[in-house]
Formats: sequence, C-alpha cells, structure tokens
Amino acid sequence: MKKEIISQPRDIPAVEIIASDDSLIRESDNIPRPLLVEIIREQVVRCKKELTKGETTYSKFIEGIISELRNIKRLKIGRVINGTGILVHTNLGRAPLSTELFDKIKGQITGYGNVEFETATGKRGKRGVLAEKYLALLAEAEAGTVLNNNAAALFIILNTFANRRKVVISRGELVQIGGGFRIPDIIRRSGAKLLEIGTTNITTLDDYRTAIEEEPAMILKVHQSNFSQSGFTDSVDIKALVELGKEHGIPVVNDLGSGDFVDTTEFIGVHEPTVQESVGQGAALTCFSGDKLLGGMQAGLIVGNAEMIGKIKKNPIFRALRVDKVVFSSLENLLGMYLDGTWKENIKLWQLASRKEADLYKWGHELLNKIGAGEKLTVQATRGRMGGGSLPEIPLPSIALVFHSGISPQKLSAEFRKYDPPIVGRIDEDSFMIDLKAIDREDGEILVNAVKDIIAKSK
Repeated sequence: MKKEIISQPRDIPAVEIIASDDSLIRESDNIPRPLLVEIIREQVVRCKKELTKGETTYSKFIEGIISELRNIKRLKIGRVINGTGILVHTNLGRAPLSTELFDKIKGQITGYGNVEFETATGKRGKRGVLAEKYLALLAEAEAGTVLNNNAAALFIILNTFANRRKVVISRGELVQIGGGFRIPDIIRRSGAKLLEIGTTNITTLDDYRTAIEEEPAMILKVHQSNFSQSGFTDSVDIKALVELGKEHGIPVVNDLGSGDFVDTTEFIGVHEPTVQESVGQGAALTCFSGDKLLGGMQAGLIVGNAEMIGKIKKNPIFRALRVDKVVFSSLENLLGMYLDGTWKENIKLWQLASRKEADLYKWGHELLNKIGAGEKLTVQATRGRMGGGSLPEIPLPSIALVFHSGISPQKLSAEFRKYDPPIVGRIDEDSFMIDLKAIDREDGEILVNAVKDIIAKSK
C-alpha cells in the first residue's frame, strides 16, 4: 500500500509498484519501459537525499517523475512550427522538406531497394549513380559526388590532394561554421598545411602570387556565406584565382558553403553565387551543402573535374563519409525538380521564400480576427532572414503577430515552446512575436488555438 507521506526511505514504494501508477502509465505513452524504470530509479535516489531535509509526499514524488518524462518527450525528434522568420534555421532542421518530396522518397526507400544492385544485370552496383549524374548535369560539371555534409566534402578534398602539403587561403576566409567548426581546424585535421595570406579585410592577387613560390598543393577559396564585411575591404574573385592557378598548374577549390543553383535575386533582391557560376569560372572542384539553399537533406556535394572526383571516391576515408539510400533518394528527386523546372512549386524552401509580404499581411489579419485578442495582439511588418549561414544581413520582408499582453516575452516564448507541437517565435525589441514567413497556412488553426489557450491561461 502506498503511503502519501514519505518520511523515510522505506516509505518509498518498489520501482515496479511506482511504474504501475495510473498517472505514470498515461504520461509514459511512447516511452520505452526501460527508460521509465531508469527515470523512476533516479527519482528514488533524489528523494532519499531530500529526506535528510524533511519529509515529502508521494504526489510530489510522482510529479517529479512526470516532469522528467515530459522533458524526455521534448527531446524526441518531432515537428516544430517555425515562427522565428528564419527560413533555413540550423536548430530547427535547416531546410524544410516539402510533402511532395517526402512522399516520393517514402515510396522508394521503404522495404528493400536497389541502392547497390543493378536490376538490369543482376550484379552488385554502385551507390547514387543517378543522383551523381543529376548533380553533374545541373552543375554543368564533368562529375559530381555526395558525402554526409559539406565539412566532410571539404575534408576529403584536402586529404586527397593536399595531405602533408600546403593549402593557400586568405585570412579573410578562415571562417567558423556551425557547431564551432573552424576552417583552419578542418584543414589541419585533413593532413594539409595551412598557408595563410593577406589580412582579415584585404587580400590581393599579389598575395596569392607570393604564396605560389612555396609550391602549395591547391588554392582554397571559402565563400563568406555566414558573415559580411564592409568598408575598406578587397578580395580576389574565383576567375582570377583560376587563371593564376592554371599558370602554375595548381587547382583551385571553391567552398561555397550553402551553395545554390538558382538566381536568388527574385526572392531577396541579392544575387548569391551559384554552383554553375563556380564551375563555369573554372574551379577544379566546388563543394556545398545539400540542406541549406539547395532545400534538401543533409549532404556534402562536390562537383567539378572528373579525374579528381574519381580520386576522391578511391580515398579510403570516402566510405566512412558516404550517405545512405534516404539521402540518395532525396537528392534524385530534389535535383530532378531543379532539372525539370518545378523547383519553385515543389521545394518547400522556395515556396516559403517566394511568399509576398501583402499575402502574409492579409493572412495575419485573418488569424487576428479568429483569435480575437483585442489590443493584446497586433499584426506588424518585420524582417526575416534566409539563415543557415547564408546571405547574412539580407532582410526578408515579412509579417508577424506581436504580443502586448503584459506577460513577459520570455514567459510567452517558454509557453509557446511547451505547446504541442511547439511553436518557436522570437523576442525583438522586448516584444515576443511569431513571424509568419516560415509558417505553413495549414498550421494556421494550430496557431490560432495556441494563442487563444496561452492568452486565456495568463489572465
């Protein structure tokens, strides 16, 4: 029999008895039983320590377990409504996948598949042949290949062609990418030797000419996709570097970071260098991400010289960095959308990027009328971002629901994150807001109900 008052360790029920508590059974839905048992045992240990300060209750003890179960559930990979206004949000899964793309992938990867099997000959095949063909065709390059992310793509390029040799790079391009990874660290770990030239803000063609005297293995150019410089600055474009490299037989590698295949001017008024431009300007190899401006799943893509890509694929490290059938299937379908001209309609990132401010404003007022929060909520013009380490400082015109409820923006932010599904907004100028730029219209009803519930709770 369970005692409500717990004054000593022996008053705590056995783990099996606790696990059979009706409230825990309800709360532990979709939580594996071994994990539930572990959480209970941890709570028992905490409870015994706290008993040295005084008695507690069984109800409080169970509340502690329920609280931990809810925290565990929040760790599960799940859907989030993105009200931050950042389209490629690194913490929210980067590029969103469209239903159209996912439906195509689902039909190709469930059950068994021909990922390494040639149905025509009945023999073992190679992975990703069609995805690589699409990639090369779209990039207007000789060849292409795929690894698990762009850091891996750059690493294997360096390891294959510059191991124990020098790599020339401008100091202004020694960037830090997501998760604290730094280009200098990747270069050194690859076995290559870093040869820095120029200064943070100025690097000239003469700096590269001087560096060539040290017989480097390659010239590396890294696109400053996650920050911008202004004022007294100068750098050397890829075309000039390629001409210099050809004079001395040194390949030029271009790390585009986010990388894209379309003219971004239509969406944000600024042109981001494309993969095709890098290839056309003569870069021996160009590498970029698959889950940023490309709009797909995480991958590192390399395009360029067929002989060099062949050597990369023979590097023993290649197997450690390769991708699976899910990524190849995603790329086949995604790249196919670019090739057949349906990317704007079918790729979620570009669907969201192409939304007009006037349409968002109209939708915002529709939501406002449904919510009926009076002066506690307004619709205001704001600025979103492309995100994902791309197009820094370039604002995307947007519309947001802005709260004036008297509740602190930090508390509102926390309450919306607790909702199911969580709604992640942002705090701007000491106000909590939900930016509509990256929110699907079909999530409008969820948003309305969440705002109503949270405002009602706060009265």
